[in-house]
Amino acid sequence: MSNAALVWPMFAMVLLTASVLVRLFRSRVRAVRSGAVTAGYFRAFQGAVEPEQSAVLSRHFANLFEAPTLFYAGCITAMVLHDVGPVTVVLAWSYVIARALHTTVHLGRNRLKYRIRSYFISWLMLLALWAHLAWSAAMGHV
Repeated sequence: MSNAALVWPMFAMVLLTASVLVRLFRSRVRAVRSGAVTAGYFRAFQGAVEPEQSAVLSRHFANLFEAPTLFYAGCITAMVLHDVGPVTVVLAWSYVIARALHTTVHLGRNRLKYRIRSYFISWLMLLALWAHLAWSAAMGHV
């Protein structure tokens, strides 16, 4: 497989992140228009309480810059090591699917039971991706 095979799951994560950003922006605009907070609140995020919907979106957006950075690094590492085989690609897509499910649950009904499961599965996929890369490097397969 070519290195380009990992561009698509990374692009999907970027689109997922961008979609949350759009929802966050729209939520904040609604909060200001409805009078729930003033526009000034968003200068330093002090002096008021951000509406729950906006706060959940904000936290989720920030979360998409935490663990997913290890996903992007893993994909780029696989590309550099020329370890873009079926296992790597399946693990990358599995991570993206788990994160998309996590987003759907968190920004939907936010059922903690399902949110924790999808987040845990995404971490398992991420750890499996890195374990696969480490194993391939240790065995000299790359």
